[in-house]
Amino acid sequence: MDLQQIAYFVQVADLCSFSRAAHVLGVTQPALSRQVSLLEAELGCRLLHRHGRGVVPTEAGQRMLAHGQALLAHAEQVKRDVRAVIDTGAGRVSIGLPPRVAHCLTPVLLRAFRDSDPQVAINVVEALSAQLREALLAGRLDLALLYDPPATSQLDCVPLFREEMVLVGHPPDGDRLPAAIPVADLGRYPMILPSRPNAIRTVVEAACRTQDVALDIVAEVDAVHTQLRMAAEGQGYTVLPRSTLSATARAADLAWAPIGSPALRNRLVLATSRSKPPGAAGGAVGALIQRIDWTALFEGRPALP
Repeated sequence: MDLQQIAYFVQVADLCSFSRAAHVLGVTQPALSRQVSLLEAELGCRLLHRHGRGVVPTEAGQRMLAHGQALLAHAEQVKRDVRAVIDTGAGRVSIGLPPRVAHCLTPVLLRAFRDSDPQVAINVVEALSAQLREALLAGRLDLALLYDPPATSQLDCVPLFREEMVLVGHPPDGDRLPAAIPVADLGRYPMILPSRPNAIRTVVEAACRTQDVALDIVAEVDAVHTQLRMAAEGQGYTVLPRSTLSATARAADLAWAPIGSPALRNRLVLATSRSKPPGAAGGAVGALIQRIDWTALFEGRPALP
């Protein structure tokens, strides 16, 4: 066995898919399948059960998954211990941020570390939460802020903030949105939502499934400013965090109402990889992020005590 084969198997078993694992790892699916087959041949047993929708670990695979995760974590710890011998105190931290968070948070982060830790270089990567999660799992980021990430044993997630979701649109002349909109009524509105995978789409669809609501999706649009423009022109309604409205010039052209029964809230978390925990500099960035007053940040007020 070698660590690469183990890492490949762990990724496939965790994602339950050779194709998704190959994408995250940056290898071809045949090469990935061959490495897993070699591992199975060496162990003399099947580790994965293949079916039409992907793969699931066998009983032996589940045991190998637990050992594999522990081995990979130990290997990373060995690297950190060795590197600590020559650590000069300087650090470079790569952090992934969703665009709306990056717009507000990046100046605060850079200012704080320029003043207190000038040797720490921060690299900010902006992308959607689904893309940032994949980059974090692949080891290309030290930490990331994610909206409503799917559960996985490979990430540690610290809750940071929950925000009210609202329905946004431009009702026809003479009409008004109600004071609050039950989830059960969302099917009455033509919806402009981002395409999958997307955190907001996942939250909305999950809530609608619990009440057997069929959404009327008239367009799939990933860019928030385009969603808002279409909503302001009366082409449909979208669902966004409430603070998004305070950051758009189109807010005056839009009506909005909170979604209730149950209330929809997103969940922002600080995520780190268990196989590649952040070093000292990354830990300092994570600690500062956990001190942020997120309501103040999104409202444009001072966000650090």
